[in-house]
Parts: sequence; structure tokens; C-alpha cells
Amino acid sequence: MDLKECMDREERRDYFRALVLRCIDGSVELDDDNIRELIEQVIREECRKEGFLSVEERRQAKKDVFDSLRRLDVLQDFIEDGSITEIMVNGPKEIFYEREGRLYRSDRHFRDQRRLEDVIQKIASGVNRVVNEANPIVDARLNDGSRVNVVLPPVSLSGPVLTIRKFPESRITMEKLIEMGSITEEAAEYLKVLVRAGYNIFVSGGTGVGKTTFLNALSDYIPATERIITIEDSAELQISNIPNIVRLEMRNANMEGNHAVTIRDLIKTSLRMRPNRIVVGEVRDAASIDMISSLNTGHFGMSSGHANSPMDMLARLETMVLLGEEIPLLAVRKQIASAIDIIIQLSRFRDKSRRVAEIVEVTACVEGEIVLNPLFRFMEEGEDADGRIIGQLHYLGNRLQRRGKLLAAGETEWIESI
Repeated sequence: MDLKECMDREERRDYFRALVLRCIDGSVELDDDNIRELIEQVIREECRKEGFLSVEERRQAKKDVFDSLRRLDVLQDFIEDGSITEIMVNGPKEIFYEREGRLYRSDRHFRDQRRLEDVIQKIASGVNRVVNEANPIVDARLNDGSRVNVVLPPVSLSGPVLTIRKFPESRITMEKLIEMGSITEEAAEYLKVLVRAGYNIFVSGGTGVGKTTFLNALSDYIPATERIITIEDSAELQISNIPNIVRLEMRNANMEGNHAVTIRDLIKTSLRMRPNRIVVGEVRDAASIDMISSLNTGHFGMSSGHANSPMDMLARLETMVLLGEEIPLLAVRKQIASAIDIIIQLSRFRDKSRRVAEIVEVTACVEGEIVLNPLFRFMEEGEDADGRIIGQLHYLGNRLQRRGKLLAAGETEWIESI
């Protein structure tokens, strides 16, 4: 195939890419600027000899070839598009993306499975993760913190599957969440006092409701004088207002199955690092035991987890603890009720909006059951002409029952008002 036969964008990319690769001397290390110059030279020469391309087609070809050599190939355009929140690759020929809560199918695709596998290996190696047939499932992240999940054959029957959850280019603050209608100013002020006073807060919700984003926003209320330890399986939290912060990330086992560092290991060691507050990005397994234990030994903390309601979140925590240790259920419930003060439930509504649906206080374990005190609840009032839900997070008037931390933190002006 020559340049005149390259009818579409993908064919032109592959044509010029092959020519550039022939020109690269493997014994010489080229930086990005050198590669760009070489691509420019090859495209200019080929267009002079073989056929005319418009200015826009040349510009696009240069970018596509560079992305295929040094970036994430066809995915780079999706990464750079700030309106796209999720990228789903189901094998080399099927790419879907999410924009404003809706899924779309792209006409872009990888040339073949090998090119997709090269991109996957580039992502995994960038964060010291190993993914292959022996270890076909891995979680990783991009340099900007975007969350990555990979599933390879033979586990995946659709070929290599790559899912990227992007995060906003600019960090979302609580003020921005108020502006977006995700939470009211009254509720945000309420949570500000609780975070400042050291209440242990758990953010609950389904996939894609913004749990990590909300944890980031809550972290702005942590006093700057504290020492914070963050613990995650893939580093995603963006806590920027605390100078004394230590970020820890788990490590998978090597090829021999050794030297793994788990979330449980990190929580245990964090207790020896003199933390004022421990922030666990998400608990999804027996690490919940250590998290709950740390919150019951004088440490303040925040975390998140997947559940459809506050009661479901408590039930999931019970299950995760019981799967890790043989502990009487009553003892587990008492530990959970003592460790967690507040649960914030996030939901994704039918209009694709993401909002705080409920804020509850965990008061105590009475007669074997954990008792909740509802503080705020979202109440729907209808829909507007565009189908957007009209409603607001309302304060229910119930007084906060756990007041000890307010007193200990000197938040005396709030004692009678919340």
C-alpha cells in the first residue's frame, strides 16, 4: 500500500509509522523532540514524493504517529479529551467511551491485538505492575492518577480488555460540588466541622459515583497541622493542602508469587508512623479488619467502599471482616459501631447526576444491631423540562448523638447547633 491508497486516518498512521520505524537507529536513544523531528521529516518527504495531504491531515498524521510510538496510541485522544470520563476497550477493534454519563461507540481502533498489548504493557510497567497470561488481571494507574483495569486472555474471551477511569484535569473541591448541586452548602459546612473534629467518616456508593472525588474534597477540611498517611491499591487521592503527608501504595507479588505488600501490611505499618489521620482509599477485603482496628485505637480516619446504602455498607464490612477472621458477629458489629462515626452515601441518579443521597451517624450497637441516626437525606421534588431531577439534600433535624469529639476538638460553638 502506498500513501495514495491510505484512505482513512488509521491507514495513514500505520503507513507513516512503518516508515519512521525503518529510520530509527536502535543504537541511538531518541528523546521526544528527536522523534517529532523524524516524523515531520518522513511525512514531508513522503507527501512530496507520493501525494498531497492537507495541512490538517498532516498535523493529524504527525500526532497519531507520535502517539503510537511514545504515548497510548489511539487512546491518547480520549485521554486528552477532558469531557470523557471513562474509556472501555473490548479488544483491538472495539472502543467505547463515556461522556456526561452516556456511553458512545468510537470509530477508532487499534491496528491489531499486538498494538493493544503493547499499550497495556506500557501502562503496567509504568507503575511496576506485571500483567501476562499467568497474571491476567491487574489494576494500575496513569501518570495523571487515572484508574486502569486490565483483563487479558485466557480470562477474557474478548481479547485484551482495558478500562480507564479518568479523573478531572482540575481537582474538584467542595465548593465545586456545591455549585454542581451534588451537596448543599449546609451539609458541606456540617461535614467540615465533623472532619475538623476528627470524626471517622466512611464514603459509600456504587461504581462511578465519585467516592474518590468526594474523599479528596473532604480532605480539604483536615487541619494542615496534622500528619496524614494515605493507603491505596493504586494511588488516586489528591490531597494537596497537607504538608506532612505520606502516600503508600500496595505492591503485587512478583513472578514467583513473593514480596507482595498488601493493604493490610500498609495499614499495620502506618500505625508506627505517628499518623494523626489515616485515609484508606477503598476497602474491599480483609483489610477492613485492620482499618477498623486502627480507628478503634485512637486514630482518626476516612475511607470508602462499594454499597447501595449505609446499612448495606455496614453489612459488607461485617462480611469482609468475617471472611478474614473468625470473630463472633456481635464483636464485629460492636467494633464497627465504635470505629465508624459517619457514613456518607453517594448515588448516581437516572439523569446521570451524582449527588449525596444520605448522611447518617452510626450511634451504637444495641441488642446486637447497629443503630443509625439519619442526619441528611436527598428528597426528590420532580424533573425539569430537560429531564434533570429537581431536589435537595435536606437536614432532618436529628441531633448528633456522638458529641465527645466536638468537645475534645474545642468546637464548642457547634455543640448546641448540630
